[in-house]
Amino acid sequence: MLSIRKTIDGKMTALEEVQEGCWVNLTSPTEAELALVAKALNVEMSFLQAAMDEEEPSRIDTEEGQTLVVVDLPSTEEGDPVLYCTIPLGILMTEKYIVTVCTRETSILRDFENGQIRAADTQKKTSFLLYILLQVSKRYLFYLRKIDKLYNHMERQLYRSQRNKELIQLLDLEKSLVYFNTSLKANEVTLNKIFRGKLVKLYEEDQDLLDDVLIEVRQAIEMTGIYSSIISGMMDAFASVISNNLNVIMKVLTSITILLTIPNIIFGFYGMNVAGLPMDHFWWFPLAIAAAVVVVAGIILKLKDLF
Repeated sequence: MLSIRKTIDGKMTALEEVQEGCWVNLTSPTEAELALVAKALNVEMSFLQAAMDEEEPSRIDTEEGQTLVVVDLPSTEEGDPVLYCTIPLGILMTEKYIVTVCTRETSILRDFENGQIRAADTQKKTSFLLYILLQVSKRYLFYLRKIDKLYNHMERQLYRSQRNKELIQLLDLEKSLVYFNTSLKANEVTLNKIFRGKLVKLYEEDQDLLDDVLIEVRQAIEMTGIYSSIISGMMDAFASVISNNLNVIMKVLTSITILLTIPNIIFGFYGMNVAGLPMDHFWWFPLAIAAAVVVVAGIILKLKDLF
């Protein structure tokens, strides 16, 4: 999908064709749309195709007056409410235009299209780039807060049920945090390159905005590390709890087996017609002996904390 926007009189306005200072947004574009934009804006086709590869790492590159910034933005996996992933977002800046390319529709760019980020101006390309990066960083923090709530909910569920479902969901959350941590660190490297001002021209008013972006990214990295450590620790703790519960169950079952075996041994002797057994003509005697031995054995097992 191809859309063209430009900030006119402080408002994000949709355009029918490209103009100088406009923003071209490509969402899950076809090869024909990529070729059309490459020809119309005279930009490198390889730069437009960079973000189409889901394995493309975060980086910054420049060639013939065109600067490409690729960052990883967070997204949810379809069909799995607790598994998150990261996808590349390509931001291409030229002297006259700014182009974004993403394989999926994202609420981050939708907010810009709807004019919700009022301070963003398509004619100030560096500032527009930094506002996109700021929203990407904030989206990481948003998803991290959701992961924290999911984790707390699963923890309460595990205390009550200890089902495999919650354990598998915790594994998904841990996997999501690994994706976030890797992508955030790659984004931080890209931001540091921008901070040096060699590849992207920075203006004085952009410095504070770039500082805000770096602060948000570093905060997200720290939160990701903390949550990952918490979930890993909880997984280890619950593994120990489950193992201990299994040992307790096996201990109780073994004690019950011992108590049930004692009457079988006594009744077995009296059932073999062995001569010389005491009071073998009284049916209640072996029953009384078995009951007495079971009671004594039960008391001993209780004193040994085997029940």
